[in-house]
Amino acid sequence: MSNHPAEQIQDLQFFGEYGGVNPSISDSSTYTFMTAKSMSDTFEGNTDGCFLYSRHTSPSNLYLSSALAKMENTEDATVFASGMGAITSTVLQICQQGDHIVASRTIYGGTYAFLKNVLPKFGIETTFVDFTNCEAIKKAVAPNTKMLYGESVSNPLLGIIDFKAVSEIAQQNQAQFVVDNTFSPLMFQPANFGADVVIHSLTKFINGSSDTVAGAVCASSEFVENLKDVNTGLAMLLGQTLDSWRAASILKNLRTLPIRMQKHSQNAQYLAEQFEALGYKVSYPGLKSHPQHNIISNYLFPDIGYGGIMTIDFETLEKANAIMEMMQHQNLGYLAVSLGFYKTLFSASGTSTSSEISEEEQQEMGLSEGLVRFSIGLDYDIKVTFKQMKKAIELVERDKQSSSVKF
Repeated sequence: MSNHPAEQIQDLQFFGEYGGVNPSISDSSTYTFMTAKSMSDTFEGNTDGCFLYSRHTSPSNLYLSSALAKMENTEDATVFASGMGAITSTVLQICQQGDHIVASRTIYGGTYAFLKNVLPKFGIETTFVDFTNCEAIKKAVAPNTKMLYGESVSNPLLGIIDFKAVSEIAQQNQAQFVVDNTFSPLMFQPANFGADVVIHSLTKFINGSSDTVAGAVCASSEFVENLKDVNTGLAMLLGQTLDSWRAASILKNLRTLPIRMQKHSQNAQYLAEQFEALGYKVSYPGLKSHPQHNIISNYLFPDIGYGGIMTIDFETLEKANAIMEMMQHQNLGYLAVSLGFYKTLFSASGTSTSSEISEEEQQEMGLSEGLVRFSIGLDYDIKVTFKQMKKAIELVERDKQSSSVKF
């Protein structure tokens, strides 16, 4: 059997209750026990294979969890009602009052807001640093640091973690290395390079149809069991339960993830190369001009490609907004947050998904107000798409010049 995550997903075989090619959906909130003792044993965590209450887990959620663990090459996984549910539960499961976190300064805005604005109420402090700079990470680590937290491909600046280097720092300081791999499923497996916990927002590429909000934690069996413990598990006690019907839907969509990721990557690679050749300020990990291109290439499954996310810096918010509105008007995509949809999605990160970060901090990290994040879609003929996008941008630039409005 291949170790490639795409084949791990496709080799999974689940049968439905009556032999269906899709596993049966468990449409129950609570489950029957044949004996009173088996119920009490389950509450104590001593009974494998028994289902207690759907807030704890359900057969449908376990099917999806098993598939995700295979995808990330971890011992186990568990699913949540949102990506933020997975993030908050993980952080609070690991950290307690008096602990410290070192986190990437370029991460999803919701994660940033939770770490900066909420955790201090519980006596947990976070230092934000450039996670592409290992010396900065080392300097930020303190005696009470319990976690190093970053994103494989950072949101929205597309910085790349050097997994082995950061993992070494975590191990030397007895800290947990937690990686959000939402932008890059199948591109690499962070657990193979030292990540202790791998998090996903299943809402994005993994589900791929922008109709579901969900999250996942992939980790050791011990950590997942701790998350689901009825007395101390945050997955259990915070109530961030994924609905069984949604879990079943995500599992079906997961099977097509390999071919979708390949197409997202191929299309993004082509557009990034073409727009860079025209002189635009493009960031995409597949470009040789990307500062961590060589690092990501060392960890990548090359047949999957460099992912479906690229950015173009149009320098001013006015110009960025005008271009996005023009592209949407010409049916080239949607002015919307999120990613992984079949259609291209675009947004100005500084005023949307990173708006929780102050303007001053955005400037310090190099987030321009005109930076547009593109989640490139599954366009059949990307060469035609490029010509249409180029024309839309040129129309905006021409109109603004003729009206004497400066960007």
